[in-house]
Amino acid sequence: MIRVWLLGLCLLLGACGLRTPVPQGVPQLRSQLPLTLLIQRSQASERQDWLLVLQAEGPSLRWSLLDPLGVPLARQLLIEGEWHSDGLLPPNPEARELFAALLFALSTDAALAQSYPGKVWQLTAQGRRLDPQWSISYRTPLEFSLSGADVLYQVRALTAGEP
Repeated sequence: MIRVWLLGLCLLLGACGLRTPVPQGVPQLRSQLPLTLLIQRSQASERQDWLLVLQAEGPSLRWSLLDPLGVPLARQLLIEGEWHSDGLLPPNPEARELFAALLFALSTDAALAQSYPGKVWQLTAQGRRLDPQWSISYRTPLEFSLSGADVLYQVRALTAGEP
């Protein structure tokens, strides 16, 4: 019985170690910042709409995830490849994973080799793949779907005149 618990604990800890990689610096992006994205999250039969505002602050990036009423869900700063909480919101690991995957999706093709060394990513006929779990399919450079293990995000940039 103890072996079963030990094996379960090892598997749980191993799963926690699989995180979406982030580059040490800010890669060249497909769009100028600030950038506002509409994100539609689908998981099982549940659907949520979110807004994400991405801003450059010196050598770091500020990520602010909001619900449709403007209530903050997550705020993070990416500084030299490390996530830092911004404000008094509780930690949101799903948001950090989403932000890391979005940074990869928004990076230019030319920036990928410098920003994501090793074999953690591939260009595919449909778009891109980032290990351990993300697949990106593009309609346009700023409109794409981001699929993970059991969740799908539809992402598109909002223009200045859109609500």
